[in-house]
Amino acid sequence: MNLFNRVVPSRRQAPLPPQRSVGASASPTAVLPDPNLTNLSGEWVVDPAHSRIGFSVRHAMVTTVRGCFLEYESRLYFDAHDPTRSRADITLFTSSVDTGVEQRDAHLVGRDFLDAMTYPRMRFTSTAVEQTGADLFSMSGELTIKGVTRPVVLDMTYIGSVTDPFGYDRVGFDGTTTINRSDWGLTYNSRLAEGGAMVSEKVRLQLDIAAIRTPPTGG
Repeated sequence: MNLFNRVVPSRRQAPLPPQRSVGASASPTAVLPDPNLTNLSGEWVVDPAHSRIGFSVRHAMVTTVRGCFLEYESRLYFDAHDPTRSRADITLFTSSVDTGVEQRDAHLVGRDFLDAMTYPRMRFTSTAVEQTGADLFSMSGELTIKGVTRPVVLDMTYIGSVTDPFGYDRVGFDGTTTINRSDWGLTYNSRLAEGGAMVSEKVRLQLDIAAIRTPPTGG
């Protein structure tokens, strides 16, 4: 199967709101170490066919359960000349969680965890971006789960960019952060006979992003 396809997200992405500054503003990056980045300024949207927005959590103290969200909306903007002006807004549909086990997924969307009937969406909105290396970025933002909004920081790595056989500009980024789920009200747990927790409080969020440039509108 061709790794690329003609299918791109059909939802028209609205312009992102201006990036809010947090603390002292960083100095603009006049020249980036990777010259390929200078061609990436503009609006982008995550391509769900080639991306994964997932998580992993320790289970029963001896194994790791991995899952992802299959449905989401995104609005991204990258400013190659001044990365501090870059921003991201991603909304996940909680009912689309998938760990590969139907019974476990049903538990996760229930009231013990995500409570998808009451809180159908999770959201990450960036508040600041800092370039920390040639292909490394730190993206601060606000993560909302079950109506609770708290700050998080994503460590982002630029993977590369390419124009695919159908003429679409694509760019790849990986991102990760670790949160304490109880900070967002995800407090359900069971205790093991040995005294440990059935599900770890720490959850690692993992974003494997392939984004497609959004064509200019209007004109």
